[in-house]
Amino acid sequence: MAKTKKVLSGGRFGVRYGKKIRQRVGKIEQSSRAKFECPFCCTQKKLKRGAAGIWECSKCGIKLAGGAYSPSTTSSKIMKKS
Repeated sequence: MAKTKKVLSGGRFGVRYGKKIRQRVGKIEQSSRAKFECPFCCTQKKLKRGAAGIWECSKCGIKLAGGAYSPSTTSSKIMKKS
């Protein structure tokens, strides 16, 4: 997989689609592959994306629904506040 400094993993598209689109793709893929903190065991970053909207903790084994690229969405944060 091609990777460059400016567009990250979006470099695999070469010169196609424009720089901004390739940068967005790179940022989205980087955040979706990152590990997050589990809301149930809260000790380490063990929450990983299993599929679009499905997140799995490798420590406690729980599966939870969330956003496509991050476990919590902005609308879920608003709902928790109210």
